[in-house]
Amino acid sequence: MFLLKKLLSSLILPPLGPLILIAAGLLLSLRRPRAGRMVAAFGLLTALALSTPATVKLLLDGLETAPPLDPRHLAEADAIVILAGGTRSYAPEFGGETVNALSLERIRYGARLARRSGLPVMVSGGAPQGGLSEGELMKASLEEDFNVPVRWVESRSRDTRENAEFCAAVLKPSGHRRIVLVTHAAHMRRSAEAFEAAGFTVWPAPTAHLLNRDPDKNALPSLPGMRSAYAGWYASHEWLGLLAYRLNR
Repeated sequence: MFLLKKLLSSLILPPLGPLILIAAGLLLSLRRPRAGRMVAAFGLLTALALSTPATVKLLLDGLETAPPLDPRHLAEADAIVILAGGTRSYAPEFGGETVNALSLERIRYGARLARRSGLPVMVSGGAPQGGLSEGELMKASLEEDFNVPVRWVESRSRDTRENAEFCAAVLKPSGHRRIVLVTHAAHMRRSAEAFEAAGFTVWPAPTAHLLNRDPDKNALPSLPGMRSAYAGWYASHEWLGLLAYRLNR
């Protein structure tokens, strides 16, 4: 089921999803020119929409809704939970595998909060592609690179819902029910829902915002580019995940 879910998301999300629509439209136009052109045009418009700053902003507006963490919540929490964002399988300079850029952004902010609060830290992430788990690699980075000890490592989860379920199995029996949750701002809505459904009181600690809400600065350029295309992919991924959660309730 996990592999099927990953395959379906790859077929739907950019860049492959719009490309499939364009290719299907071109093939269809050999028999039904008008219908084929419409399908191909829809694929092209979808690709443009998901890489154009104005439309990407609309997608992110509904995702990056959690405000920055109020420092007072650190005094009310029992633990900090940092979610994995992936690994870099080829990192010879680190002796093998290590965390990727997404995980590193989350680790950096989680380490900052841990030093400020003294709260115990849990990291969560399995090994869906094999090799070392994301949790193990996060622990190594936190302790070796940031000098922040990790008390708990959850290394079986394959997605956000399993992050929440497996963390709950470890933390709740020991009375750690109030958590500061660290993940990307665009991922926070889905993550907070999953952890609250697992029985936690969650104080979101979003980091690495894709949408800049500072009116004096433009986070995304006015024309489609690499940054806006990445933000469009990330936002699409999160909305697809939220839809899957609604359908699986």
